Amino acid sequence: MTTTFRGLTNGLSLQVAMTIVGVWAISLWNCTQIQIGTLQPMWLLCLIGWQTWLYTGLFITAHDAMHGSIHSSPRIERSIGQLCLWLYAGFDYSQLSIKHHLHHQYPASDRDPDFHNGKTAHFWGWYGQFVREHLSWRQLLNLVMMFGIYVKICQFPVVNIVFFWVIPSLLSSLQLFYFGTFLPHREPQGGYTNPHRAQTIDRSTWWSLITCYHFGYHREHHESPQIPWWQLCR
Repeated sequence: MTTTFRGLTNGLSLQVAMTIVGVWAISLWNCTQIQIGTLQPMWLLCLIGWQTWLYTGLFITAHDAMHGSIHSSPRIERSIGQLCLWLYAGFDYSQLSIKHHLHHQYPASDRDPDFHNGKTAHFWGWYGQFVREHLSWRQLLNLVMMFGIYVKICQFPVVNIVFFWVIPSLLSSLQLFYFGTFLPHREPQGGYTNPHRAQTIDRSTWWSLITCYHFGYHREHHESPQIPWWQLCR
């Protein structure tokens, strides 16, 4: 990759990252102004789905920061990653980054923080272990504090926060786990066939984007982790 192309990619990645953060913030603000009782159930479900997808985008942006895909300055990249993880669910960037790089170093093994323990290979058991591995008391306290800020200081209605902040973040964790861990890293029949122990879930461009920001191209990501998410789709 030439210096010019790398600079162009970093510039676009920064714009994409800031767009996701900005759209998420604007969308959450607008959702907190809605009178839930006036919404038809279908519109409510659509808004929850939209917020879920944006929450997933926050995490994917932080993930790109961990791989140096957003900006040439590690300081700026770390700041963007920490901001996205804080907004997503009060995560600590340094701790999550360490665990994620272990995942890349020892994929689908007993040293991989994202992998199951051999006894919980089914979806819900694996997901439960996945959550326990990454959830901490500090993060829970951060979430309680953020909830208090939204309700007491920003004076957002509690019901709006539940529908457009709490529920989408929980659904997003399921989305990230299913499309970014469970499908690409579960052991296929006949065993793993590549050193990354990852497979590609090939979809159309739009479906790949909607499901998990092209993260179905997971083997490609492990082979070239520095490639930003928006360049993964073939």
